[in-house]
Amino acid sequence: MTNIFRPIDYDIIYLSYDEPNAEKNYADLCSKVPWAKRVHGVEGSDAAHKACANLSETDRFITIDGDNTIRDGFLDQEIEIDENTVLNNSVISWCGQNVTNGLIYGNGGIKCWPKEYVLRMRTHENADPANKSAQVDFCWDAQYIQQNSCFSDVHNNATPQQAWRAGFREGVKLALDRRNRIDKESFLDKVHWRCLHMLYIWTMVGADAENGMWAIYGARQGLYKTMLTDWDYVNVRDFEYLNNMWEQDVSHIKPMYLHDEVSDLGEMLKQELGIPIATDPLDEEQSKFFKTVYQNPTRDLTKLIDIEDGANG
Repeated sequence: MTNIFRPIDYDIIYLSYDEPNAEKNYADLCSKVPWAKRVHGVEGSDAAHKACANLSETDRFITIDGDNTIRDGFLDQEIEIDENTVLNNSVISWCGQNVTNGLIYGNGGIKCWPKEYVLRMRTHENADPANKSAQVDFCWDAQYIQQNSCFSDVHNNATPQQAWRAGFREGVKLALDRRNRIDKESFLDKVHWRCLHMLYIWTMVGADAENGMWAIYGARQGLYKTMLTDWDYVNVRDFEYLNNMWEQDVSHIKPMYLHDEVSDLGEMLKQELGIPIATDPLDEEQSKFFKTVYQNPTRDLTKLIDIEDGANG
């Protein structure tokens, strides 16, 4: 026996913070879902999701991130879920396609959350100080019911800062093993192969997209600071910290020198981590070709913990 899950039965909440394209994306959502609700500008991922839960009038709610546009057909779905599946702490997760590098995975995709679970959870800024994993991301006791279907596009490259921050956050998170840092000698052995592959793409692909080189630089810088310095990677959860980091450490880089900065980081990462990327990222033509032929691996629907979705918070 199965239960039928329909997205249209639940509140849809647009969750934005400071995305430069938030108003444009919100207008797009309202044209497709006029009854959508909105939470904006709440600092901290845990607090923001609790604000969504408090706003929701249904026992589950769907979040659309501020850098997302949803695709046609999302509301028309009817998903069969086994009646034995416990939904009390299960997050239903759809893929999102990143417009910069073409990756399709849980990061930035649409999520359907159980309201009571979100109100109880302690993550990010509200996590136990002894639990670094929860400080960085959503708790691993949340189960993910993964959908292979892709129903949104992730536009996190409207400005150089937005693209850099998106790349930096993924460069940090994809380098971790269940949100914990490992020693660099074990990096290639302990980090899940799928996370490594996505990480390599973040550090190599996107020169054809608007501000794509900033995303590549951010991914390489995030990986470098996480694995090759003593920087506290928990800071990746704090958008204001990252905004200040951009202003103080990154914004001075002139576009004409950006490629050189990217290449310098690439050489250091190759030498010290042994990762199989090129010093220079793919150029515009090569990036376009890659995105044309690359096939994202199918998500393992038999697993409830999703390694990809952990890269969201």
